[in-house]
Amino acid sequence: MLRFSTMKKNSTNKSPRKGVYLLPNLVTTAALFSGFYAIVAGMNDKFEIAAIGVFVAMILDGLDGRVARWTNTQSEFGEQYDSLSDLISFGLAPGLVMYQWALADMREVSLSWGKVGWMAAFIYVACAALRLARFNVQIEDVDKRYFIGLPSPSAAAIVVGMVWTFHDMGFEGKSVQIPALIMIISAGLLMVSNIKYNSFKDFDFKNKVPHLAILVVILVYSLIAIDPAKVLFLVFLVYALSGPFNYLRTLSKSTEKGDRASQLSDNDINNNKEAAVKDKETEKET
Repeated sequence: MLRFSTMKKNSTNKSPRKGVYLLPNLVTTAALFSGFYAIVAGMNDKFEIAAIGVFVAMILDGLDGRVARWTNTQSEFGEQYDSLSDLISFGLAPGLVMYQWALADMREVSLSWGKVGWMAAFIYVACAALRLARFNVQIEDVDKRYFIGLPSPSAAAIVVGMVWTFHDMGFEGKSVQIPALIMIISAGLLMVSNIKYNSFKDFDFKNKVPHLAILVVILVYSLIAIDPAKVLFLVFLVYALSGPFNYLRTLSKSTEKGDRASQLSDNDINNNKEAAVKDKETEKET
């Protein structure tokens, strides 16, 4: 009897079932597959397909979090899995595609120059990993309206966007090695910088907008359909440059305010000196 009651108690106190939510992790897996496929395509010199694979991974990366929120299936496992998927799709894939397209041929110039090529690709991948780790650590402490550093999907977009655009225009990677080197290093450094980028998370899609906004969206879709490589590359390049531009503009405004404050303080000092001299003169006269 005692044994039966103990077995019954153990059966009623079973631990909750462990597992993962299927739907959002399916989307994350699809993003991971797109990034991995981009690497395979780049290794086979199919650079246009490789770039498209990274952009598809970007779309899926934007969907998995929203799917988790819509279905109330957020989990810590999903967050970590998403970060690992981002490292493959937006770190490793763009770095290897750019290396295979342009930087690998730098070894034909000299052995040292070839080392510069693969080190540049590694710097980009390492910066992507650092960017994702910092984002996970600071996610609760930063202003939701801004990203600290260039987001890894945007960095990946300008790297593979350059490959896609120049490859589509008939340029070989050998002819643009220096611009490719500058691009991949700059994208990596922007990811780990402290420059703020607008996250657009404060934009409410439920609010009403003017009819002109719909026309602008239609125009953007039309331009992307006409020449997706150039349009996507330019859009993300402008976004990447907006961070340093806003930073320099804010810095210039702060220096102007500082100069004005110092001028006012100097004027106050001079006025005080003049007033003290006048007081001494009046005392002498009396």
